[in-house]
Amino acid sequence: MQSTPNYLWSTEDLLGQGATACVYKARNKKSGELVAVKVFNNASYLRPQEVQMREFEMLRKLNHKNIVKLFAVEETGSSRQKVLVMEYCSSGSLLNVLEDPANTFGLAESEFLIVLQCVVAGMNHLRENSVVHRDIKPGNIMRLVGEDGQSVYKLTDFGAARELDDDEKFVSVYGTEEYLHPDMYERAVLRKPQQKAYGVTVDLWSIGVTFYHAATGSLPFVPFGGPRRNKEIMYKITTEKPPGAIAGVQRQENGSIEWSYELPVTCQLSEGLKDQLIPILANILEADQEKCWGFDQFFAETNDILHRMVVDVFSLQQASLHRIYIHSYNTSTKFLEAVFKQTNIVPHHQEYFFEGHLYELDPNLQAHNFCKTTEHNPLTLLSTAEQPEDVVGVRYRDPALSFPKLVPKVDVVADCSAAKSAVGAGHQTLRIARALRRCRELLARGLHWVIGTLRTECSRVREQRRGAAVLAGLQLTEVKTRGLYEAVPAGVPALKDVAVVKTRLQRVAEELSQCSHNISDFQGALDSILSEVVKDRQQVLEDKSIQQIECCLEKMQLIHKQFKKARTCLRLGYNEEQIHKLDKVNLGHLARKVLLIFQDDCVQQYQEALTLHGSRMRKVCEIKKHLKRLSNHISACSVEVMQCQDCLQSALDRFLQTEKQSLAPVPPTPSPVQLSPARQEMAFRMQELLEQMRSVTCDLQLNNSIIERLSGAAPAPGI
Repeated sequence: MQSTPNYLWSTEDLLGQGATACVYKARNKKSGELVAVKVFNNASYLRPQEVQMREFEMLRKLNHKNIVKLFAVEETGSSRQKVLVMEYCSSGSLLNVLEDPANTFGLAESEFLIVLQCVVAGMNHLRENSVVHRDIKPGNIMRLVGEDGQSVYKLTDFGAARELDDDEKFVSVYGTEEYLHPDMYERAVLRKPQQKAYGVTVDLWSIGVTFYHAATGSLPFVPFGGPRRNKEIMYKITTEKPPGAIAGVQRQENGSIEWSYELPVTCQLSEGLKDQLIPILANILEADQEKCWGFDQFFAETNDILHRMVVDVFSLQQASLHRIYIHSYNTSTKFLEAVFKQTNIVPHHQEYFFEGHLYELDPNLQAHNFCKTTEHNPLTLLSTAEQPEDVVGVRYRDPALSFPKLVPKVDVVADCSAAKSAVGAGHQTLRIARALRRCRELLARGLHWVIGTLRTECSRVREQRRGAAVLAGLQLTEVKTRGLYEAVPAGVPALKDVAVVKTRLQRVAEELSQCSHNISDFQGALDSILSEVVKDRQQVLEDKSIQQIECCLEKMQLIHKQFKKARTCLRLGYNEEQIHKLDKVNLGHLARKVLLIFQDDCVQQYQEALTLHGSRMRKVCEIKKHLKRLSNHISACSVEVMQCQDCLQSALDRFLQTEKQSLAPVPPTPSPVQLSPARQEMAFRMQELLEQMRSVTCDLQLNNSIIERLSGAAPAPGI
């Protein structure tokens, strides 16, 4: 046990160790509060007094929620070693998080954004106080979990920090080589003499490497054999990196460098976030300090990401999920353009559904007024283009490539590393399996909604057809039963138009009757597809492959935990070695089982779902297209029926005018026109017909207005 006047700790509670100090978990003697104490060793006192005091001064100067707080500076009782008493971060460092097998391929998007926000905020405070850190890396970014369950990351270890304005330079070298700026690497690691001075942008390089590591789980620049074994190639990669490249890997000894301008497909970040992040990485991972961004631009671009909101969009035909990063004040027009950038579906062909309803986006609607989406409840995008969209699906790397080969020989160090890789690959397989299952669910749910909307459209078109047919049928019936043109002399021109009307009405009635048959066919086809979709959704719910993979992964984690214990032993006893061998065999069986479940269940069902979905979408889109044409045709028929009504009105008016002129004498005083009884009866019948037609027309117009108002409201999910 060691202590200062106010704090007590055990040397067994080691949190971290460096060249000049060790960090322990300690307690306040009075309150019992947990703190971290940094105890400096004898080597630290060999440094100049100014350097020794620098860390104390820096921490006293800084006060920010994303920088580890300094509580006190004390001394041990006997050896009088300097001790920094600091805030204790119970969840370790970002490096500890990245070493968790679950994060073998990088952090989840939500956690990465928290890291981004915390590091940017902490660095902004450093620059406001003209401080350059000079040793930024995941191990110097501590983590604690807040009361809301969310991570908080804090910068720590200011032993290498110093005050430096943006336009100042320094010549001393500090840092950790994998995260070190190439100019500093050349002098500190390769020991090459050079007279270069370094500016504040060296921190930006370290931040770039750290962000890449957090996003992917790997370092961006890796020579064959690793950075520590091949230092000359490490320097060559970092200094010869082409503009825009964010990573370089040498796959074989003396081989060429493979440059990458994108984040790997194994990365958990969405394409929407990658598009925002890659330009930042490319411009801060710049060896030429003159070409590298300054902190002002870095803060502007990173804060631009952090101030955006996310809208989740699922492209139904493409079977792909997208995250759209957009400012809350941006309008729908900007949003549609962002969707086009990711899906290649032009804005005027984008149609959206949300929670079972058509979702109309007013061009001037601001993004903060959009519905709240998640990856499990996104906006569903339907393309209305004539040309069918290509299926993209879930992009992933075959997880079989990530599982290590397990050799029979017992090597506790190598076996522990292999077990960690196997568990990491298992986590990645589980994530992909979940993504495939989520895609299947979104496909079935989205198609369910589209079919529900089309069924409503069928009902609307059917009602539209019925109204037009009623009006046409009424006119035709009256014309036929009352003999409006057969019963009058052939010499009456006005009534000849009625014969033309009759012919037109008969043709319209036949077309409307055919429309009724088409609507019924469409309705039947939609009901059939819907029945299949409902079964598919039920199958997704009943699928147990995810649970099976989770069960295998849990057992693999237990083996990895046991291997970590075995690694601490200098030598395994005979019995322990036999158990170790059996565990390794079991680990191999579990890994193969995970891959078998993934390939035979998850992937196979996903591929079948994609094939069926493509066929169904083609049918549904064809029905939608025909329904639109049918509706337009019925509208044209309705217009023609209205024209027939006008023709009958005109015929009646001319008939009455003719009768007045032929029968009325020219008396000295006006008198009412007297028609013959037969013609009076005919005029009465025509007038009665027109009144009935006007009444039906009013009803038809009222029905149409109601249908149009209701057509925007799709049925509730499941109906």
